[in-house]
Amino acid sequence: MSYFLIIIGAIFVNNVVLAQFLGICPFLGVSKRISTGVGMTGAVAFVMVIATIVTFFIQNLILIPFGITFLQTISFILVVASLVQLVEIVLKKISPPLYQALGVFLPLITTNCAILGVAIMSVGNEYNMVEAVVFSMASAVGFGIALISFAGIREQLDLMDIPEGMQGAPVALVVAGILALAFMGFAGMV
Repeated sequence: MSYFLIIIGAIFVNNVVLAQFLGICPFLGVSKRISTGVGMTGAVAFVMVIATIVTFFIQNLILIPFGITFLQTISFILVVASLVQLVEIVLKKISPPLYQALGVFLPLITTNCAILGVAIMSVGNEYNMVEAVVFSMASAVGFGIALISFAGIREQLDLMDIPEGMQGAPVALVVAGILALAFMGFAGMV
């Protein structure tokens, strides 16, 4: 499969948030400001790529050879949770300022189903290692584009006069739906 198709497909056509509906909690919860959206995007991208690499090896070196692929979901969940803890410990020791910047986002990543979903989709699509890494990076970029653009729209909505019944979550869900429809326009590309 062409890397270009994987990239375009993961970013625009099959966006993990807007088409696959994975990672909705951070999408709605962390999208009130662009700065928090950028921080969450960076943290998710890092963990998503590392988790995809580790789960690729677990799938191909342990689960498939021993015929225990039924343990895929639970083992992938343990990998994601362990990686987040490991990243938290390493960042705390190596770069305290970066740890402080991402400190709020690291616990949220543990429950972000987009990371688990990308790892499972990489295995399910039978990507090789390079294709899996490209797919995870492109999925992280797609997550970031959706999150940051949504955060920018929400910042602009704070400046507008919105009817009282539509303020907060209702208008955010309407905007998320319109954003998903806009991304659906890319479906003819791949």
